[in-house]
Amino acid sequence: MRLLSGASLMTCGLLLQLQALCTLGLAPHARGQLCRTRPTDLVFVVDSSRSVRPVEFEKVKVFLSQVIESLDVGPNATQVGVVNYASAVKQEFPLWAHGSKASLLRAVRRIQPLSTGTMTGLAIQFAITKAFSDTEGSRARSPDISKVAIVVTDGRPQDSVRDVSARARASGIELFAIGVGRVDKATLRQIASEPQEEHVDYVESYSVIEKLSKKFQEAFCVVSDLCATGDHDCEQVCLSSPGFYTCTCREGFTLNSDGKTCNACSGSSGSSATDLVFLIDGSKSVRPENFELVKKFINQIVDTLDVSDKLAQVGLVQYSSSVRQEFPLGRFHTKKDIKAAVRNMSYMEKGTMTGAALKYLIDNSFAVSSGARPGAQKVGIVFTDGRSQDYINDAAKKAKELGFKMFAVGVGNAVEDELREIASEPVAEHYFYTADFKTINQIGKRLQNKICVEEDPCACESIVKFQTKVEGLLQALTRKLEAVSKRLAVLENRVV
Repeated sequence: MRLLSGASLMTCGLLLQLQALCTLGLAPHARGQLCRTRPTDLVFVVDSSRSVRPVEFEKVKVFLSQVIESLDVGPNATQVGVVNYASAVKQEFPLWAHGSKASLLRAVRRIQPLSTGTMTGLAIQFAITKAFSDTEGSRARSPDISKVAIVVTDGRPQDSVRDVSARARASGIELFAIGVGRVDKATLRQIASEPQEEHVDYVESYSVIEKLSKKFQEAFCVVSDLCATGDHDCEQVCLSSPGFYTCTCREGFTLNSDGKTCNACSGSSGSSATDLVFLIDGSKSVRPENFELVKKFINQIVDTLDVSDKLAQVGLVQYSSSVRQEFPLGRFHTKKDIKAAVRNMSYMEKGTMTGAALKYLIDNSFAVSSGARPGAQKVGIVFTDGRSQDYINDAAKKAKELGFKMFAVGVGNAVEDELREIASEPVAEHYFYTADFKTINQIGKRLQNKICVEEDPCACESIVKFQTKVEGLLQALTRKLEAVSKRLAVLENRVV
């Protein structure tokens, strides 16, 4: 461990509680698959016609990534291919191309929209003749191997889909149809397999398509709860959640960097990596001048972190009536870049949907596809100035069940009951409130007391104990010096 300066000693003391890996046993958490997926050849058929804007296509890619994250990926498990279509059809990658989940996720991130017409029938025909062919990696038809196509579209096709979809279903392909916005719903019914209520989905806009990921995570499950069956890799504690399981450790242990095994808190093999996401209220009640103070509050915390690929990563999400990711974990690798991005953040100025923001944090911010690291502890700092306009309880509870360490900061009209609902245990140490935006810098200082991202959290705790002892001795010495000074002053007066 590197030698620490006096300032570093102070920072470590100020930042201990948020890490708290040793004393609380809240080690970094890794998310594992909650369910085994039966061997499946899965092909996404994705509409990227001109009606799908680039920012909307990015939402589709997030949806694909979230479904992929829940799968058992491999040549003997689930294989995934992607067909991208508009006026023409492009195979982004075949079923055989990627044998690992990480490789698949990287390939999905590279997909670009085609931005022309909408030939959905042509795309489904391509899936039958090419994507599900044995030359592209499709396995022989068998009761043990499912063949599934998920079609995502937002408009009326320029060709017929009825007959070609019937041929696909007759060949043994199970078809799911997802429609967005102004899609022709009759087209969805013509595409989908029976029963249609299980194979047709509709969302109002691409901004909410991600909510369908849980449906498909559950649809592909064979085992619904690996924690209950014992079919998991957690050494000590397994926590269940839809689509995933989470490994944790008992009090007095830390989770090792593999995200599965536990270590007595000696600091030798635990991980001090921290993924920290700010969830910031940008509602109209905050007001522009106060929003600038909120930015300073964020950067005040960032200044205390040891930002690097191996230690602290920072992400930022702003919410009002909707939720907007300002930047994901891992995008910026220096404090300077993070602080510049915070300063450049624009003010949304609408409602206060804290529940939706918490759900976004759970579903997106701490996902591997958004830059989160397996084995790193997950920390959320939620800032709000008013009562939420939606329901927060379920999402707040879920965040804590997943092992996320949650801090709640309220200003002005913030509801303290909501802050306590969001905050981790012990609640009194994880929620903060002030009536005036001008004093949130004081909350920033108190929050610093709760964070420690030193290389060795156990050593950091020892340093804090040592620092406390030294501070006590210095205070005692100061009192003695003051007493001596007073006596000297009395003697000087007598001499005069």
